[in-house]
Amino acid sequence: MKNLLLIFTGGGLGSLARYALSRLINSLSVSHFPFGTFFVNIIGCFLIGFIIFYTERYGEQADTWRLFLVTGICGGFTTFSAFSLENTQLLSDQRILFFFLYAAGSVILGLAATYLGLLAGRNI
Repeated sequence: MKNLLLIFTGGGLGSLARYALSRLINSLSVSHFPFGTFFVNIIGCFLIGFIIFYTERYGEQADTWRLFLVTGICGGFTTFSAFSLENTQLLSDQRILFFFLYAAGSVILGLAATYLGLLAGRNI
């Protein structure tokens, strides 16, 4: 139950941080480029990499912090960070085929699913 509460709390804080930072960044831009989401995703990728590397030296003692910071905050902040971490882990494990399938499949099928969802929503 403690782990679920850590993830729940971190996820909420991460989501609030994503919303606030994206709005701030977008309010400073006059472009149609989604700078808010773009920068949040990049920051989230940096944070998840830093936290995973930094906490590895503490072994099992860091499991609680990883649940709160990585799964919770980074997960709420952006799922792109988890996607990026999983891809770098596949590359580190030299699972090149799985890396390409996961990376390309996620982007292509994700875009296609979003488009189909938009079409389905329009036709209801």
